[in-house]
Amino acid sequence: MTRTAMQKLDHRIWRSRIAISTKLHLYNTYILPIMLYASECWTVNKADALRIDALDQWCLRRILGLKWSDFVKNEDVRIATQQPPLSSVVKTRRLSLFGHIARMNESADASRILFEPPSEVWRKPRGRPRNSWVRTVTNDLAKSYTGLPEAREAAQDRALWRMFTKHSATHS
Repeated sequence: MTRTAMQKLDHRIWRSRIAISTKLHLYNTYILPIMLYASECWTVNKADALRIDALDQWCLRRILGLKWSDFVKNEDVRIATQQPPLSSVVKTRRLSLFGHIARMNESADASRILFEPPSEVWRKPRGRPRNSWVRTVTNDLAKSYTGLPEAREAAQDRALWRMFTKHSATHS
């Protein structure tokens, strides 16, 4: 969003006398989809997650009309708005995409890339390994004491996998 668009949004919507529930509905409908576009493919490290949550927190404080000098705790803002942190939404989406890929046919390219070991002729480049999507998913699953093969089996049951993704995102 451009600076002028943010200023118009700030003056015409967030500072208006519209009910907070309507403002939150507008935020969830129009702002979050833009902020979370293709987030299921992101490789988020700890610093990125903090930045994502800080932006979300800033937006929620604007919606509630809170200033930094009001000294309101972040947890109180989350309780008042009943919004989950954006980093947990990103994690839920990432695990949901993993479940979709895990349910694919084993001959599908996405499934083969994710679950087959690299070929014998492939060599790792020098230096520190870059953070990959698979490594990020593995870290997400490790927090739930689950590995990639176990998660692949669990993802075959959609209802179970949906409950798992929601539970693991809220308890991270």
